Amino acid sequence: MERQEHHVMKIAFVGAGNMGGAVARRLATGGHDVHVYDLDPAAVARCVDAGAGAADSAEAAVKDAAVVVTSLPLPDHVRSVWGDLIPHLAEGAVGVDVSTIDPATADALTAALGDAGHAFVHCALGKTPAAAEQGAIPLFVGGPADAVETLRPLFARMGEKTYDFGSPGAAAMFKLVSNMIGMTNVAVLAEGYALARRAGITPDMFSEALRDTGAFSFQSDVRLPWIVAGDYAPRFGAALAAKDVRLAVDSAARWGVPTPVAAQGLSQLVAAVAHGYGSEDVVAVHKLVAPTDTAPADKEERS
Repeated sequence: MERQEHHVMKIAFVGAGNMGGAVARRLATGGHDVHVYDLDPAAVARCVDAGAGAADSAEAAVKDAAVVVTSLPLPDHVRSVWGDLIPHLAEGAVGVDVSTIDPATADALTAALGDAGHAFVHCALGKTPAAAEQGAIPLFVGGPADAVETLRPLFARMGEKTYDFGSPGAAAMFKLVSNMIGMTNVAVLAEGYALARRAGITPDMFSEALRDTGAFSFQSDVRLPWIVAGDYAPRFGAALAAKDVRLAVDSAARWGVPTPVAAQGLSQLVAAVAHGYGSEDVVAVHKLVAPTDTAPADKEERS
């Protein structure tokens, strides 16, 4: 009996940082033909170890790729890179961005790729890089229905649930709204913890009792233990958090939607960056409100 060959489409990844690298490795370990380019050779090497191919340049990565994915720090980077990549895309290639961008950037990419005959899908990622490595993240997507359908097998490997918001701009805005709420929550969580400690409440009691109230959240579940431990390792840096909330607040201002609470949360995040904590996890906002309580907490009550 003749053996039938199964065609595996080439997927290019430009940008393999914390989240982008995790997604690239997740796809590579799922049998997909993934080719990666990043300015950091170590980031590429981690993907190669998971079965991806290394590209010498972004243009080489996207050559003959059916799907091209970008994962970059800032909207300006995303626009610039796609401006360089579009002339090198294969016929019919679908462009995908998994960065956290604003709706204006999503709309601009939709137009730019559309003018060149390519569909653009924005696929914002939820949760953390560790969850992305396991495919345990939500995906917030938007783009032409036929392009989204083509990408369904990839989405099924990348995450555990896909939310289709219809347009790239709507998907981008939802991710900003999510981060605006989440990062503002981190800022007030740090304040609440500092206040509880000042009242003599132990870290264990605070953490346990908070879980039984309406104040409990994903951030208190995941990040409160890091605050208690004085652990500021950069899972999601304060500078990136400030960028995301700024994009949300800026979009709100453009649309005439007041966001005074988020604006105040942004102020705290910017202050953390100004104090030199930008490369540390966003929980470093705790240092602003409790500068003498940033070491691992003990069990003793403080007066």
